[in-house]
Amino acid sequence: MSDGTAALVTGAASGIGAALALRLAQPGARLTLHTRRSADRLQAVAEQARAKGAEVGTVLGDLAEAGAGRAAVKAHQERFGVLDALVANAGFPLLIPLEDMTPADIAYAFQGNSQSFFELAQAGQPLLSESGQGRIVGVSSFTAHVFRTDMPQFPASAASKGAVETAVRSLSLALAKDGITVNCVVPGYIRKDAGTADGIDDAALQQIETRIPLSRLGLPEDVAGTIAFLLGPDAAYITGQIIHVNGGLI
Repeated sequence: MSDGTAALVTGAASGIGAALALRLAQPGARLTLHTRRSADRLQAVAEQARAKGAEVGTVLGDLAEAGAGRAAVKAHQERFGVLDALVANAGFPLLIPLEDMTPADIAYAFQGNSQSFFELAQAGQPLLSESGQGRIVGVSSFTAHVFRTDMPQFPASAASKGAVETAVRSLSLALAKDGITVNCVVPGYIRKDAGTADGIDDAALQQIETRIPLSRLGLPEDVAGTIAFLLGPDAAYITGQIIHVNGGLI
């Protein structure tokens, strides 16, 4: 995006969110970076973004809890006053088989992924409509599309991330009147930062790599680049789209 962009990025302490924050960071940029509880990691990302010239605020909160999304938007508004872009990147893979799932597990997946997306969008709408270049990008997951017996399955995550994609299509219509574009990026298997995990061991990941047409896991920067494009002026006429960044995984 252009100089001076004001953006809120959730899940920014590592991975895709951190890579996006550093891509957006430049002189004049105003960024609010969010994480659930990884405060030290988030501060490290924030310092790197500041070193690139951005003004950066941080906020903690579990987006599965009602009000956390609104609180993140409020924190951004109080610090910067304007909001051009909202990236709902925070989420988590729930690697639990159906027979072991509890009602609380299922509720948490939907609250943390899809319900929080609606809350963030609703809270951000007034500011984004004032921007004149408002952008919302949701981040889904390959788990909502890839159903194979030779790969791990994430039933609750698949359903809740699929709901994000449906929400994106619906909100792209609802917010078009405000000049806000709403799109979704669907990452494939993305390499995790050291010290973070998604419940899949290294041996399983090596097997998964052999089933990806490009023969490698994706990098956070691969996905961050696509999100940054959707936030920029070249994507001004793109809305309601679901874009896969997965190395050809089917």
